[in-house]
Amino acid sequence: MTTFLRLLVEADKGTALLESCTRVRLGESEERLFVVPPASFDAVPGKPFAYWVSPAVRETYRRFASFDSGGRNAYLGGSTKNDFRFLRLNWECSSQEWLPFAKGGSFSRFYADVYLIVDWADDAREIEAELLIKYPYLGDSAEFVLHRNNPYFHPGLTWPSRTNGLSFRVLPSDCIFGHKGPAAFVPNDDPEELLALVSLLNSRAFGLLVSVQLARVELAQSFEVGLIRQSPVPDLTAGQRASLAKLARRAWSLKRNLDTVNETSHAFLLPAALRPRAGEFDPPAIEAELARIQADIDDIAFDLYEFSDSDRAAALGGAQSGSDDMEKQATDDDDEGGDEDDATEVPSADGLLSWAVGVAFGRFDVRLATAERAASAEPEPFDPLPTKSPGMLPDGAAPFLVHTGILPDDPGHPHDLPHLIEEVFARVKLRAPDDARRWLQREFFPFHLQRYSKSRRKAPIYWPLATSSGSYTLWVYYPQLSSQTLYTAVNDFVEPKLKLVAEQVSALRNKGSARRREDEKRFESLQAFELELIELRDTLLKLASAYKPNHDDGVLICAAPLWSLFRHRPWQKLLKDTWADLEAAKYDWAHLAMNYWPLRVREKCKTDKSLAIGHGLESLYVESEGAPKKTGGRKKKGADE
Repeated sequence: MTTFLRLLVEADKGTALLESCTRVRLGESEERLFVVPPASFDAVPGKPFAYWVSPAVRETYRRFASFDSGGRNAYLGGSTKNDFRFLRLNWECSSQEWLPFAKGGSFSRFYADVYLIVDWADDAREIEAELLIKYPYLGDSAEFVLHRNNPYFHPGLTWPSRTNGLSFRVLPSDCIFGHKGPAAFVPNDDPEELLALVSLLNSRAFGLLVSVQLARVELAQSFEVGLIRQSPVPDLTAGQRASLAKLARRAWSLKRNLDTVNETSHAFLLPAALRPRAGEFDPPAIEAELARIQADIDDIAFDLYEFSDSDRAAALGGAQSGSDDMEKQATDDDDEGGDEDDATEVPSADGLLSWAVGVAFGRFDVRLATAERAASAEPEPFDPLPTKSPGMLPDGAAPFLVHTGILPDDPGHPHDLPHLIEEVFARVKLRAPDDARRWLQREFFPFHLQRYSKSRRKAPIYWPLATSSGSYTLWVYYPQLSSQTLYTAVNDFVEPKLKLVAEQVSALRNKGSARRREDEKRFESLQAFELELIELRDTLLKLASAYKPNHDDGVLICAAPLWSLFRHRPWQKLLKDTWADLEAAKYDWAHLAMNYWPLRVREKCKTDKSLAIGHGLESLYVESEGAPKKTGGRKKKGADE
């Protein structure tokens, strides 16, 4: 027999140890004392010293088959080894060659949006070519990194490999998954079996059985594929499977409903303040129902694993209990800061105003808030992700305003963005804030930048290009960005404004000595404003000749040449540093680099196959002697596994 004293939760372990030893010596009862035969650890994979659970829990690993039996399996996902080059947030580019990429994320059971996309053009040949350059020891295959034999594109389950708590969620069809977001699959992609499985895997009982193998129950753990594969899973009757699947389907629907107020989500409908107009939306009631569902799942799982009352109490009191608390404490080693990915947005003026900006630019559909258009039916959990969220303006629908992708902050202009925001509020019968213009000038972009930053990528889509003092701003809509945008900014906005200001300056100048004190102040102000507009015009024209943005490069690269026109200091610095990196040939894979330094990039394409593929110049590449050659075919999308 081996004696253990469990003092993990004790703040003063020295004092606690002395107390425990004293009680044991005196023959007194001591709850922190465990006496376990070493052979009992043999039942648990890896033989961890899981002394704190009952013998019955340890024997569970012998009584039930492991997860990877019965045709189920779990897989480690692929890695690009260069996420800045090969990953984007889903709103950065719309090419069908960029596919949804599940890469872990924050703690969230049953549902979590897949907001990343990966460059999978031509079966990821560009990624593979770079991998073989970086890691020549891979030989003639990047399988070790890309895991091409994985059942990509199939419906399954995924989970973050490292978070504060184990959380499985639905993986939609047509997705790639990454090494930080492993995935599990069942035979024949059976949706009911997948839903039943996600219920079971999210149960407190399964969570306890996983933690036992780790020999600890701390919140922050690493839930690797091997750990899941060897965990025990009981067989289900048809009735049990149906019950668990129904609970998971409802939980997925409720979690997705909470996400319909997140404007970067594939599920977005309306901001929280307007969300009830598109159907029932009651976050407190949803959270309460989710807690009831979790309790029902736990009851079923405890029965399936044949846990005793004391074992159930241990599971409910461990690290897997309290789903709401877990979500609040969850961390994500893939995302920076306290990521808001899975948080429910509370009603706020910022969220409503941000949506109004999106309506003005034609991103969001105001008709959902006016009952002129009904919300689309909820998809099935394993359906492929939509190209647009249901809250976005459908293709072919008339936008709130026809524009060229630029809206000015310019009182009196017919496309003045603050005035358009007021019109949007009027359309939905709400009173616009009195300080909408001030909010747009001072608060919106930092708010927008934070909201559109995830997974270490910053990708704002509304760009404020302004004069040096910020006295005049043109808001550029990134999805409509093109090589003509800067010329349009000059011809349609800056030049007409400059002409108007020049006329006002001339009129005041002609007054001469008749100018009053107020006239003098206005004269000086207009002269300074005229100089700023001239500077803005000249800067835009200087940049326009070489500026040919490509959305596949992503927001940061596309915005970098324009760094001097942004007034938000942190964003300006990031863009300036990115531009310096572009000049230093750090990102020669970017299409923008080819525009500015074609000779340099073309020369690199001769020796770098990955660059050659990315720029469509594979004919320039000259393979060196002894270079590994790729053999064999690649598995096509949807091929049999």
